[in-house]
Amino acid sequence: MTSVHEDRPAQKTAESVVRPTQQDEIAATGSELIGGPIGRWARTGASRLTPVRVIALVAIGMFALGMVQKMPCYDWAWFQGATSQYNHACYSDIPHLYVGRGFADDLVPYFDRINGDMPYLEYPVLTGLFMEVASWLTPHGGAMQHREQVYWMVNAGMLMICTAVMAVCAARTHRRRPWDALLVALAPAFALTATINWDLFAVALTAAALLMWSRGRALAFGILIGLATAAKLYPVLILGPLIVLCWRAGKLRECRVAVFGAAASWLVVNLPVMLLAPEGWKKFYTFSQERNVDFGSFWLIITQRTGKPLDIGHVNTWAMLLVVLLCGGVAVLTLTAPRRPRFAQLAFLVVAAFILTNKVYSPQYVLWLIPLAALARPRWRDFLIWQACEVMYFLGIWMYLAYTMSGDKPKGLPPEGYQFAIALHLLGTLYICAVIVRDILMPERDVVRKDGSDDPSGGVLDGARDVFVLGPAARSARYAARDHEGAHVEWGSSAADE
Repeated sequence: MTSVHEDRPAQKTAESVVRPTQQDEIAATGSELIGGPIGRWARTGASRLTPVRVIALVAIGMFALGMVQKMPCYDWAWFQGATSQYNHACYSDIPHLYVGRGFADDLVPYFDRINGDMPYLEYPVLTGLFMEVASWLTPHGGAMQHREQVYWMVNAGMLMICTAVMAVCAARTHRRRPWDALLVALAPAFALTATINWDLFAVALTAAALLMWSRGRALAFGILIGLATAAKLYPVLILGPLIVLCWRAGKLRECRVAVFGAAASWLVVNLPVMLLAPEGWKKFYTFSQERNVDFGSFWLIITQRTGKPLDIGHVNTWAMLLVVLLCGGVAVLTLTAPRRPRFAQLAFLVVAAFILTNKVYSPQYVLWLIPLAALARPRWRDFLIWQACEVMYFLGIWMYLAYTMSGDKPKGLPPEGYQFAIALHLLGTLYICAVIVRDILMPERDVVRKDGSDDPSGGVLDGARDVFVLGPAARSARYAARDHEGAHVEWGSSAADE
């Protein structure tokens, strides 16, 4: 006897939207700022301000606040003094790379050699195109400082569009839980890091891919993941847990379609540059390999504490080994968990594994995890604990750079303080990973599954039978645990149910 019916996803869609203020004490308390939790007599559905539109507007508003936070640098600190942009915590790569990577001189990325320490643009091809389009929209007359300011503003406008895409996709991925995307829109680290670099472009493409998968559109998902990987490397990691989930659920055809779409779209973007400008194309990959231990990593803590530089070849090997071991652990967890884990949970874990083991952690990398965290663990307390750690790291890196660049009279955060900031970032990320793993091992603790849902963002995986599992817990006929009110929570089915 099975606990799932073919029309269950449609039935769930027709039900009312889940309101976080009725399930989350932090959300309920925070809602007092705008009138408190919605009452049972409130009229809903009569306004044009649907949840998705509200979330998009809030995200754009937070993005605008982030732009305001960068104003001291926009006005002068990017251009005057070695430490001013760090003292004001408003640094951005964008205006500096306008000159430093040849866009101000109309050099073609990957094809034209750059004068300076970097012979070619060290970004993936699609991000390079994004940067080039912004340079086309930047007037080439006038003082260079003005051109850099306009270039940052043009990029900010394009990244604001990416913000809207990210917010809308995050809100629509879980059909009945659009308000969870407020975690994305209101994330402090999102506002602070949105215009440091171009990562939001890849994040928006990844969010769109997750939305496509949740709607059962495997090819569109694959194409978008391939494009996202052509903009930043991390999205390709998401294919790993998807393959294992599809293996457990017997959805290998959809998996093959997704992987084919990802490979095809990545090749379409990369192949022309790969063939016509091979030296410029491979710079991103050689730079990633040759880059020394850098900011934000536990490798830097080891280097600073021991006073000995680490061999970069050994670091690359150990970092690769660690991320492979962690991803292998995620695969084992996927196949042995009492219920098949949700796609968003595993996506967060593998990207977090890459971040935790990497030899560099730039502050904008937090953007990779924010939409995944909102889908994987939509609890305000846990999310805000993690965000507090990331905000402290954001402040820590700029104060540390101010210290290291202030000459004979250093002012800012010394190495010991910066090591503490790195540790906070690592511990905050590990904390979110720990509660997600707990939710996987104890599905009754998963707030998304509390109402009996299986995997709202899982697409064809949602409610599918298990056909390959390992371990006694996963082989049980049905995992039906009690929630905190004592009622049974049921979802999914296994081959043993038949």
